[in-house]
Amino acid sequence: MVDIFSVKNKVIVVTGGLGQLGTQFSQSLAQAGAKVAIYSRRPFDRNQIAEKFPDVADNIRVYVASVTDKEALQKATDLLVADWGVPDVLVNNAGIDSKPDGSAEQNAPFEDYPQRYWDEIIDTNLTGVMLTSQVIGSKMAKAGRGSIINVGSIYGMVSPNQSLYAYREERDGVPFVKAISYAASKSALLNLTRYLATYWGTKGVRTNLISFGGVKTASFDKEFIDAFLDRVPMRRQAEITEYNGVIRFLASDASSYMTGSNVVVDGGFTAW
Repeated sequence: MVDIFSVKNKVIVVTGGLGQLGTQFSQSLAQAGAKVAIYSRRPFDRNQIAEKFPDVADNIRVYVASVTDKEALQKATDLLVADWGVPDVLVNNAGIDSKPDGSAEQNAPFEDYPQRYWDEIIDTNLTGVMLTSQVIGSKMAKAGRGSIINVGSIYGMVSPNQSLYAYREERDGVPFVKAISYAASKSALLNLTRYLATYWGTKGVRTNLISFGGVKTASFDKEFIDAFLDRVPMRRQAEITEYNGVIRFLASDASSYMTGSNVVVDGGFTAW
């Protein structure tokens, strides 16, 4: 019986594949037998790959390309196609955000929010997905197959609950508001996903979105974590490995009739 969940020998691009979640996705896919091409803004040589991914280094290559630079994306993709062929899967994972423990300026009230932070986040989280999908998705469409997986967030579905961040003003005496730019960028991904699903629907290219909830990390303030978990029915954050399964599902033939979908993996946060 053919394993419809298999990604063996599939060529999979992961943008931001050296970051916290990107590393997990890259390693999980490589362990499953995929050929993983990481697009990174910084060079990463074979020795560094072997150190970071010791068990699967032969299945991973890093290509230098910022998702905001179309020319660099085209050059990286041309190199990839020459090495491994046209990608089967694109995971649009690269993204940035202002953190709950970030500066008050980056999380200023809407009336005073600096445009430079808006531009930076929209450029990476939204324009970067559009450019990468243009470059790689067009090659997939010509090949007549492919799966594009956009990495979204619960804040693309619901607005940030500002009470989660109220402790910062109480503690530091400075107004702190979860900024508009991240939520705006991730909500736009929902319709970008649907647009591409319909645009390339007859070309064999599927496009789906995953809306993730919070992942466990040591970088968040305890006050934020406690307030956040009160709003999660499962009363915990995701372990860093718990998103790997849905990535592999959407990369595999098990999801062959799925396109334009939003897969929510949030411990129930948006159920309330």
